[in-house]
Amino acid sequence: MLIPLANDPRDYAWGSTTLIAELEGRAPSGRAEAEVWFGDHPGDPAVTPDGRTLDAWIAAEGRDAGIPAPLPYLLKLLAAASALSIQAHPSKAQAEAGFAREEAAGLARDAADRTYRDDNHKPELIVALSDEFRALAGLRDLDASRRLIAGLGDGAAPLADRLAGDAASLSAVIGWLLSDGDDVARDVIAAAVSGESDEFAAELELVRTLEAVFPGDPGIVVALLMNLVTLRRGEGLFVPAGVLHAYLEGLGVELMAASDNVLRGGLTPKHVDATELVSVLDPEPGLPPVIRPRDLGDGVRAYDVPIADFALYAVTPAAAGATVPLDGPAIALATSGAPVVAGAASRVEAGLVPGGAVLVTPDEGSVLVAGSGEVFIAQPGR
Repeated sequence: MLIPLANDPRDYAWGSTTLIAELEGRAPSGRAEAEVWFGDHPGDPAVTPDGRTLDAWIAAEGRDAGIPAPLPYLLKLLAAASALSIQAHPSKAQAEAGFAREEAAGLARDAADRTYRDDNHKPELIVALSDEFRALAGLRDLDASRRLIAGLGDGAAPLADRLAGDAASLSAVIGWLLSDGDDVARDVIAAAVSGESDEFAAELELVRTLEAVFPGDPGIVVALLMNLVTLRRGEGLFVPAGVLHAYLEGLGVELMAASDNVLRGGLTPKHVDATELVSVLDPEPGLPPVIRPRDLGDGVRAYDVPIADFALYAVTPAAAGATVPLDGPAIALATSGAPVVAGAASRVEAGLVPGGAVLVTPDEGSVLVAGSGEVFIAQPGR
């Protein structure tokens, strides 16, 4: 079966007023439109043509359709006009322990100070749909961060002193900034706003942008310790457990394990638990995990990620069409053109419009994409 899916954009403050509307070929709503969820996550499940939410449809008909359990992944459109919060996600073991701890403490799952809203991890992949997608991802090489901070002069000296340790000390530095470093953060931000650097000009310009939106936020200084990344259209960024990240600007397709566990590290008015963030943080500096798709032929490209929760394919079909085998329930999302999507027994005759999606049940065996345009196909990983 192919089940069309729909959902309304979520109006987070950082969302774009134009990007999703432009993709869908409609007039802007006038509201910030940040994310459209295509999945069965209870936080905002997609809706089927008969008016049921996808989680309700799977509960009632999933077994007969070859879907024995809730989907292990969540597929989204994401459109950022300004920075999301700096954040990291727990490992599976950390999520299970944290969820059990907060359940035992009697914290409501929607409480503002709740951290673990479920017991799952949340590795995630975002693929740029806009010509550029900007993000912060992972901690920069420590020597480079030392050069950046040293170049800010005496106002940043207390931070420079704390960066004199080895890479393992970065967790403690970040915890200090978010817990007790307000005064130092203000001095560092002031120095960065007025500073100049040939090597780090883009990073200092980002500080000026962030300071205008989040004045005095210590997360701005955390951002100075992170890799600034610009994805080109079609490139992906994979974020495993423990890696600090924040999306800054652009339109993308996001795929993640089905979880809502977020530990924030600044650039947000929401709850920041610095101690818990540090407990899950991977402090190892390194290059950002940019993924370039692997060409499988016939217009099919795979985004290889080292997890079993999800797999993502982008399909720009050749003249005869392109086929992606199924390893479980899939969701196909069109991002351009009017592609025709079909399984062994069902098809979308009129083609999908950009922003349109269908659930493909596992009994179809494969997904055939034909016609013009581009389709992203999410399914469980191997």
